[in-house]
Amino acid sequence: MPERVDAARTAAPNSPAATPESPSAVAPASASVSAVSVSAGLPGPTRLRALLAALGADLLERDEAVHLALLAALAGEHVLLIGPPGTAKSALARRLHGAFAGVRYFERLLTRFSTPEELFGPLSLKALEHDRYERLTEGFLPTAGIAFLDEVFKANSAILNALLTLLNERLFDNGTERAPVPLVAVVAASNEVPDDEALHAFYDRFLVRVPVSPVGDAAFGALLALPEGANGCESGCECMAQPLTAAERAAVGEAAAGVALTEDFVAACTSLRAWLAARMSRPPGRPGPEGSTRVDRGEYRSAQHEGAPVNMLSDRRWRQIVGLARVAAASEGRAALDAIDLWLAPYVASAAPADVPALMGWFEDHVLAAPPAAAAWLERAVAAFEKQLGIEQQMPAEDDGAGGPGGDAAGKLALARAIGLSQSPQAPAPGEAGGGIQRIVSQRLEERLEARLHKRWGALHVQARVAQVAEIEAQVAQAEAEVRSARGALAAATATRLWMPPVLLQRWLGRYDAVLALLAHFAARLRDARQGFAALPVDEAAADEAPAPVAFEPAEASAA
Repeated sequence: MPERVDAARTAAPNSPAATPESPSAVAPASASVSAVSVSAGLPGPTRLRALLAALGADLLERDEAVHLALLAALAGEHVLLIGPPGTAKSALARRLHGAFAGVRYFERLLTRFSTPEELFGPLSLKALEHDRYERLTEGFLPTAGIAFLDEVFKANSAILNALLTLLNERLFDNGTERAPVPLVAVVAASNEVPDDEALHAFYDRFLVRVPVSPVGDAAFGALLALPEGANGCESGCECMAQPLTAAERAAVGEAAAGVALTEDFVAACTSLRAWLAARMSRPPGRPGPEGSTRVDRGEYRSAQHEGAPVNMLSDRRWRQIVGLARVAAASEGRAALDAIDLWLAPYVASAAPADVPALMGWFEDHVLAAPPAAAAWLERAVAAFEKQLGIEQQMPAEDDGAGGPGGDAAGKLALARAIGLSQSPQAPAPGEAGGGIQRIVSQRLEERLEARLHKRWGALHVQARVAQVAEIEAQVAQAEAEVRSARGALAAATATRLWMPPVLLQRWLGRYDAVLALLAHFAARLRDARQGFAALPVDEAAADEAPAPVAFEPAEASAA
């Protein structure tokens, strides 16, 4: 018997069962999450979408950076944009300032020669007269709400040590006093992640890390057509119609504290933790979970030997991830987290930009259980049926004792073709010489003689072949229905996720669309094969028996 199609495997062959190590697919998990209406005092989804649109206006291919920067700032977390100069990192930070009402903006480009005075303010001469070491912080980082620090890892240790407490605890040591600061979020930029082990603690302060690349080919024309200054935004500009107030930020924080964790979310986090541990435990370059490889500028470097960022998350970072996901859920009007909320994982669990694709692949394969755009076994099955059809269509007739297959049919067929020239595009019209009745007779003669040259099959043989193909067709149709259902479930589950960058959702739905297109392609080929078997010439008087099933290599054998 031909191999049966496992529809679930066709849709998602690598998706594991729902265990603590491997969370279930997204559709069942999302169904258990109850939605709640946005409470009074919280900014509504419509307003947040308007802020995101204003924040990303004319910032081409910056979906992830825009959505994650505003979400992180709303959650009180810091953002690191990693990419080359000239990729609109500073423009995004300046616009982000405009999304928050009543906060100051601070910006500095740091170098190894930068001094603490440039960030924290000059020393107070009056305080020095009284033997106090204090700074005049007015207008500097300790009084800012949104700050942009460019080339942040080039600063010296004196600056970085002072920033550690300010970023994490929102406190600034000014002389003998430790004063709170009004900092909402810091957006930092760097061309690369730090290699120095001494910088790891500071690097860890940035929960969200977003790779930023130059505009790709698809948007290059739009980039050239942008008006002058389209990406610009001066410090202090009011580019947002309704910036978020301090009361609204506090309301979001209060609502986020009440967002519950579901078993699916915890299972997804557990699976991610095990996956990260497995990646760290294997030697560089060797395949990891699900065949993934370890990459960090080509290869991960051993943390013990070269001081590369370790791709394991601290307890504090796990709690921050949960906090960020809760803020997203609360502002979207959801009462609980589910496995989909770990779409944030590639941007919060990455040790370097090279980690993001692997982490995104983990999310798509293990959480979404998105189907791969390939079905090798089905390709083999279709090709096997097409090959068998070709063999049976061309198989010569049995020797009828007239000198070969079909007797003198070959000579008669040549004669028929000679007098059937009216079938060509230059043939005379009916009624003219060589047309009309002559052409019809020659066509019928040719068809009959062609049939005599090829073998005639028993009716049972033809019926068996048609049934074998129809069985595969039915299984492909079932797989198509399941993939279509899963796509609809994902679209429904993400319909209200305003923080999810549209480019990501398009990518995920595109995987389902690619599989549906592939299944439709195979379905068309199977239909042609079935029709071809059904059209085989039949000899009703021939001894008949069901043929052996068409053989092809099953998926399990090829995997082995």
